Formats: sequence, structure tokens, C-alpha cells
Amino acid sequence: QVQLVESGGGSVQPGGSLRLSCAASGRTFSSYTMAWFRQAPGKEREFVALIPRGGAAPSYAGSVKGRFTISRDNAKNTVYLQMSSLKPEDTAVYYCAAAVGSYSYYYTEYNYNYWGQGTQVTVSS
Repeated sequence: QVQLVESGGGSVQPGGSLRLSCAASGRTFSSYTMAWFRQAPGKEREFVALIPRGGAAPSYAGSVKGRFTISRDNAKNTVYLQMSSLKPEDTAVYYCAAAVGSYSYYYTEYNYNYWGQGTQVTVSS
């Protein structure tokens, strides 16, 4: 069993930055594809970014590409999401997820086996 705990959410003005962290339990973190999803009020949960195991290139949703950066530190069992140039439409609960499958690029939530509890990000002036 893997437990994921997000932190770093909060309120920020448009154009500001935040860094989310997700700490994972267990000794096999480096073997997981890790991802961030988000869910805005009244909307379905959507893919934001993923970072495969083994050093393969990260992948981003078009709406965040160039503004968000996902990274991982396998020694700390932690994945990060650096968010810059934040917009009001980035307001959502952000979830960290882990996939144990053998493929590297999973874009739908159904492929992810473990989820964090979520952290709120609010972008407002």
C-alpha cells in the first residue's frame, strides 16, 4: 500500500507562483509513474502533468505547458509541481497520483492506483 500526502496549496494572486509537494510512503516510489490531476468546482478531474519512472520526459496538459514544471526526487520519495504565471482558471483541488503499471505515460485517472487527499489552490485577486 502506498500513501500519498500533498502539501503546498494556498491562495495566490494571478501571475503568482506556488510549489506543490507530494510525499509518498514505501520503498518502490522510483518505480511509479507520478502525476498531478486537478478538479475545479463543478468540473471533472483532469490531467495536469506526469513524470515517468526511469528519467523519461515529463508530459503536460496543454493548458499548463510552459507554466508548470513537474519533477521528482526519488531519494526523498517526493514529486513536485512548480506552478508559475498562475491564472484564475488554475483554481482547483490538486491531487497527486501514482501508477504502478509498466507503461510510462498514463493520462487518465483510471490508470492510477494510489491518490492523495488533495490540496486546494486558489488564484484570485
